[in-house]
Amino acid sequence: MDASDILKKYERIVYLVLIALFAVIVTCSIGELVYIVYLNLFVQTPLLLENSELLGIFGYFLLVLIGVELLATVAAYINEKVIHVEIVIMIAIIAIVRGVILLDPTNTDAPSMFGIAAIIFALCSGYYFLKKGGLASQQKLT
Repeated sequence: MDASDILKKYERIVYLVLIALFAVIVTCSIGELVYIVYLNLFVQTPLLLENSELLGIFGYFLLVLIGVELLATVAAYINEKVIHVEIVIMIAIIAIVRGVILLDPTNTDAPSMFGIAAIIFALCSGYYFLKKGGLASQQKLT
C-alpha cells in the first residue's frame, strides 16, 4: 500500500465523517423548524402568523433546504467523484434568495440592492446558459 492509497482512504473517511456530522445538523435543523412552526402556529398566536413570523419561518425553511442540498452534493462527490454544477448554482441561488427574503429594505442602501441584483442576475444567467447550452452539468475531478 503506497502513500496515495492511504491518502485516498483518509480523504474518504474525512468525507464520511463530514457527511455524518452534516446529517446530524440537518436532522436537528428539521426538528427545530418543526418546533418553530409549532410555537408560531399553535402556542404564541393560535392559527395566526404575523409577517415577521412568516418571514422567519420561510428563511429557516430555506436554510434547511440549503443544508439538504449541500449534503446531497457532498454525497454525490464521494460516490461519483463528480461535482454537479447545476446543483451548486441552485444552492447559491437559494442562499441569495433567502437573504433577499429576510432583507429589510428600509435599512439597506441602494448600492447593496444593486449588488444583490447583480449576483442574482449572474447566478440565474449562469444556470440558464448551463441548461440551455447543453453543457455538461457535471465536472469530473481527477
